[in-house]
Amino acid sequence: MKKIIAALVWVNLSAFIVSGCSNSSDSDNPAAAAPVVVPADENSVFAVANGCYAISGDGGGSFLSTLDYPIRDPDTGNVTEVSAAVALDSNASRFLFRPSDLGKYLLYDDRNSYLSSDGERLLVQLHLASDIGEVEGEVVVEDHKQSEGEWQLRAAPDGKFTLQHILSGAYLGNGGAMVAEAEAAMLSLHEQSDCAVFPELTVDASGEVSVTEFEDGSLYGFVETHSHLFTNLGFGGGGVFHGAPFHPLGVEHALPSCELNHGVDGRKDFMGATFNEGVGDFNDLLPAVAVGQLPQKDHDTDGYPTFTSWPAAPHSATHQVQYYKWLERAYLSGLRLLVQHATTNQVLCQLVTGIGANPKRYDCNDMIAVDRIIEATYALERYVDALAGGPGKGWFRIVFSPAEAREQIKAGNLAVVLGIETSDLFDCFLVPFGEFSKCTEADVVAKLDDYHARGVRVIFPVHKFDNAFSAGDGDRRVSDVGNFGHTGHYSNFVECPPELLTFPGGFDKGGLNFANLNHPREVYDSPPPFDVSGFDKNPIGVLLPNLSLLGGGRLEGEYCQNHGLTDLGEFLMTQLMQRGMIIEVDHLPRKSYQRAYEMLEENDYPAVGSHGRHNNGRLYQLGGMSKFNFGRCRSADTAATMDDGLQERVQLMRDAGAFEAEGFGFDLNGFAGAPGSRFGDRSNCSDPQSDPITYPFKSYAGDVTLEQPVVGNRALDFNTEGLVHLGLVAELIEDVRRDGVTDEELEPLFKSAEGYIRLWEKSERRGEQLRQP
Repeated sequence: MKKIIAALVWVNLSAFIVSGCSNSSDSDNPAAAAPVVVPADENSVFAVANGCYAISGDGGGSFLSTLDYPIRDPDTGNVTEVSAAVALDSNASRFLFRPSDLGKYLLYDDRNSYLSSDGERLLVQLHLASDIGEVEGEVVVEDHKQSEGEWQLRAAPDGKFTLQHILSGAYLGNGGAMVAEAEAAMLSLHEQSDCAVFPELTVDASGEVSVTEFEDGSLYGFVETHSHLFTNLGFGGGGVFHGAPFHPLGVEHALPSCELNHGVDGRKDFMGATFNEGVGDFNDLLPAVAVGQLPQKDHDTDGYPTFTSWPAAPHSATHQVQYYKWLERAYLSGLRLLVQHATTNQVLCQLVTGIGANPKRYDCNDMIAVDRIIEATYALERYVDALAGGPGKGWFRIVFSPAEAREQIKAGNLAVVLGIETSDLFDCFLVPFGEFSKCTEADVVAKLDDYHARGVRVIFPVHKFDNAFSAGDGDRRVSDVGNFGHTGHYSNFVECPPELLTFPGGFDKGGLNFANLNHPREVYDSPPPFDVSGFDKNPIGVLLPNLSLLGGGRLEGEYCQNHGLTDLGEFLMTQLMQRGMIIEVDHLPRKSYQRAYEMLEENDYPAVGSHGRHNNGRLYQLGGMSKFNFGRCRSADTAATMDDGLQERVQLMRDAGAFEAEGFGFDLNGFAGAPGSRFGDRSNCSDPQSDPITYPFKSYAGDVTLEQPVVGNRALDFNTEGLVHLGLVAELIEDVRRDGVTDEELEPLFKSAEGYIRLWEKSERRGEQLRQP
């Protein structure tokens, strides 16, 4: 990366002042057009966002200009002088004030460069440094890296501003020097035009949200019950999952090439190799794990602006598909409530970082990642606010109660609810290790109080792996191996008894891939037979001596976990209910699921099944909510069949006397795939398909017009690529409407935000009642 030192000067524009008879060609000159001067106050510190300004240190007599560009190699420090002289008739630089946070800006000049500083002098850089790089062949991640290009704009006395360089703490002084606060230049901002265009993706939609309620008073809009915006911060926050939903420095840093994370040709993307296509036998992947890379090319790694292979949600599990601009397109298409789950997995992180395949920026511990993800979600809210001109002005609103959710949706915004979906919730391990001890009821109460205070309202008690609350539900593939590495226990499945086969099993179903690994135990929390204490640092060293456990072939039949909720798990359930929090039940194995429903029904308490389970309609009888999928193939003989799954669920709601509402639960960025295409090589449709999506088309509400989506230089084709990213939910809904499904039949989807809030309201009412002595 080249860093450019600019001769930054305060250009005196008195020579350019012309009389009122001057011609229009002088209008580009900052002084000639008597530009509007922005008054400095707390509001205008935010209101200048995305504005184009010249910066003056003396009220308009002279202006900051970036001129004469010597080049410095940041590695050697050598400076190559440029002989070009400063032209005396140069205009002042025009700076785009691009927000990086509330009141913080990147100053992007009219030559597509960034104003920066080394703390002693002003600099100009063509690019800003990334927090991930390569040093002597090793990928290095700088956690909490503060960019050299961020500036804090502050209101100063007498209607002026000051600019503080955040990294160094120094202020911009007169003449371009970097000085202490007391010597800071008193700046005025003069409105300009024709600033450089900051690199960014497009929404590919026009119009404004205007429909917020149905005629019956129900909120308008659908819910996404199960989302993971920040999976990039899970798994040690390094490179297991690539791409961020936003970055303070822009799309070039949010969605760059994934080569540093996934290796050349993506050959270090083990998570992708596992979850994109799936592996039935872990031994198929083990040789590649042993050498630290896949045997052949996995994917093209280039990101912005070419995006050759990703985003591609239906078949690429380890790349971001919920960049904030794509989320905004979904919001404009009718998304009004989103449940943002912090997700990660300590064991999978230890596996891929332990073999050196992917970097990490912090420890693999689940709750460290959860904390980072919660912080980042608030940062995204601030970022959207900053782009919109100040606190509370953005469309992305984190809410803490159903009343707040109603208020924000009625105001035309997207209400965001914070949740946690992780294996070792609250560090409550089945087998504690290192500094951790066995969780107690007091620990659970303290953790619930803490995370509730941070805004978390939705909780999965368990996810995939065994923990102190319940057996995990696994996935009968890599999770079974990971659970062994995490606990030192054999797998613990038995042939499912008849009483546990009366309802869908979710993930806890079917046969077992590793017969030798399965030895059911009588006591769930008995001492483990294997010492796996070195798994975090040397996963292969732990697995190889036990390789025979991955043999024995497959056990066919209907197996399920031998254990269910522990006493501590039942205590957690009770505490969640007393707090009026939303309980997610779809990662509970069959035995836990059965007991959870007994507790829910005893307390008349609703729950959410965001992976699609509804327990034969019992969930709806409690006032709960699940999720549905549209069919992805049209029938050659019958119109309006793509919503059959939704209508089946609506009938169950009618039978239960419940509010008729069901939303999505795409689980994007959660290694779960996405709705595919009806046309092309990847289509799974047996009948001939017709009537592909064409543009433009109107949203369901009619207030937004959708154009063909593009990502950088790549045009997307929903017809042959499917739901490439979340923003194409507009096309998914339009595809169903073109199948003949009526707007009335789609009302349960567009009333699903209302339905989720009603569930939340009942949870809070029952929580208050259950807290009574």
